Amino acid sequence: MAQTSDPNTRPKPDAPAIPSSSWAKRTGFRPRFSGEANAGDSGQINKPPVDPRVNGNAPATVPVSVPVESGKDESVKKKRDETQAAARVPAKPAAAVAAQAGQRAVRNGDVENALPHIVEDEYVPRHPPMKYELRDTPGFVPIGFYGLQHYLSMLGSLVLIPLVIVPAMGGDHEDTSMVVSTVLFVSGMTTLLQANFGSRLPLIQGPSFVYLAPALAIIKSPEFLGLSGNNFKHIMKELQGAIIIASAFQALLGYSGIMTLLLRLINPVVVSPTIAAVGLSFYSYGFPQMGACLEIGMVQILIVIIFSLYLRKVSVLGHRVFLIYAVPLGLAITWAISFLLTEAGAYKYDGCDVNIPTSNMISDHCRKHVARMKSCRADTSHALKSSPWFRFPYPLQWGTPVFNWKMSIVMCMVSVISSVDSVGSYHASSLLVASRPPTPGVVSRGIGLEGLCSALAGLWGTGTGSTSLTENVHTIAVTKMGSRRAVELGAFVLIILSPVGKVGGFIASIPQVMVAGLLCIMWAMLAALGLSNLRYSEAGSSRNIIIIGLSLFFSLSVPAYFQQYGISPNSNSSVPAYFQPYIVASHGPFRSQYGGLNYVMNTLLSFHMVIAFLVAVVLDNTVPGSKQERGVYVWSEPEAARQELAVAKDYGLPFRVGRLFRWVRWVGL
Repeated sequence: MAQTSDPNTRPKPDAPAIPSSSWAKRTGFRPRFSGEANAGDSGQINKPPVDPRVNGNAPATVPVSVPVESGKDESVKKKRDETQAAARVPAKPAAAVAAQAGQRAVRNGDVENALPHIVEDEYVPRHPPMKYELRDTPGFVPIGFYGLQHYLSMLGSLVLIPLVIVPAMGGDHEDTSMVVSTVLFVSGMTTLLQANFGSRLPLIQGPSFVYLAPALAIIKSPEFLGLSGNNFKHIMKELQGAIIIASAFQALLGYSGIMTLLLRLINPVVVSPTIAAVGLSFYSYGFPQMGACLEIGMVQILIVIIFSLYLRKVSVLGHRVFLIYAVPLGLAITWAISFLLTEAGAYKYDGCDVNIPTSNMISDHCRKHVARMKSCRADTSHALKSSPWFRFPYPLQWGTPVFNWKMSIVMCMVSVISSVDSVGSYHASSLLVASRPPTPGVVSRGIGLEGLCSALAGLWGTGTGSTSLTENVHTIAVTKMGSRRAVELGAFVLIILSPVGKVGGFIASIPQVMVAGLLCIMWAMLAALGLSNLRYSEAGSSRNIIIIGLSLFFSLSVPAYFQQYGISPNSNSSVPAYFQPYIVASHGPFRSQYGGLNYVMNTLLSFHMVIAFLVAVVLDNTVPGSKQERGVYVWSEPEAARQELAVAKDYGLPFRVGRLFRWVRWVGL
């Protein structure tokens, strides 16, 4: 779109050069609690004229031309004159607010846009005061600092899943260290791919908690329970095969354009309970695991709560250190406390050795305290000592993947849930950092590339698929860093660190009670981030309240029925209590003559997120409700986006790669 130097002749941001299709424009919907808010919040390419008293970004005067037939009552003419006079009133207070908000000037042909952001827990319809936006390229030092800051704040999301699934597979400390290094390498590689050839948003790719439940279900499958010895590699190869098949399905979902059709069914009322159910589904693992050493785990949780809530506004050198680094700081302080208590002999019991297996212990005194010793002591893990200094992760490092159709179908369904999660992340992050939300084609392109990234995760053997981390949106909002260059530099750092085996060994040596404490915090945050998508809808609508309530309740109650079916309360099982919900395939209520079908149905219907998704997507798309009530995600119009220089620069593919998609418009601008 051509820009002229004369501000009087330059097209205004609110000029309706291209008719807008946003329901927010057609209905004039301006809820106080909706992310769509008013005309400036919808993220559409072009906006009709709005009253300057409503939007601070509107021009000071809005020409109003209302044809009035001769012979009309004089009162009509009087009202028209009053409307025109009101429109000519300068919007001085709004301009002052905009200046205080630090709005960025028009750059590279961009048009300033008013997007919602959170200020003191309230949505304000103006441009978010980001320090660096999507295409900003600050100096090397700021990029390095903010890139490191970004990944440190996401440390828990990147490394916690291997710390859970590897011991569940029977792996030792060295295996955990190798998987952590692999996760760092694959996360860096896939983040670079997504930032350049996918959605192009500054979203970190990594192992998602969405894949944790199906991974545990596969690990605890009946056919694996009878294996003896170290069955880590055998189960990992089964996981790899299931992830590769599911990733191919997700890539087909995106690149075929089917995702553009599914976007009509995926709205905030669907995304919110689905993602919230992911966090709520692991309640039986978090605190029960942490309870083995409450004085360490509770201190960790209290430190994170104090830093992230009570000290969130405290700035150090202009940065809210406690809010941004609440999780890594809490981990470091708690780890230091555990080390000091261990050195002081607080968890040393006479004649007891923590390295002796429990089955070989003769003394009842030692058996009583062995769990506490393993959970509280800081020196029980030998991962740091046993890990090599250098080990480069490579494809098929665990062996040739094993493809099992039952497990692959389960993972394919989970890949759909992962795509739903990413849709919400794309929309929320674009409102923070980009000039406009992406087009449906860009969303499909991002989902397709996430499928390819999951295939890489399957080939390298991370144990889970790869997806855009939902927690990343919260990090962007807190750090005010939206530059994709910072995320890319951080990804390079991960790739460089991944071959250093001691890095993975250090992370793998985190005491188990601290892992459980971190998971309590991360899963609680994930549930809250899922529910935060309701800000794009009418959260107070009785329709939405009922749908969200039913989705969340049945997401907890229906899986409980499947997980408890056929199990006696007093039955003795070799599987720990917190893993028992994931062996449902062997005793679930769905029983037909086809064993494979029984496995798929019993397993899928025992997943909280699957039930939440099914209930929400059916109700939201069948119960009558206006678009403003449902809070339908607003995506940029493809035709209008191609004419906007800012949108083309935000989401266009580099190195002329976009020419490859010239004939497939459903996966591009």
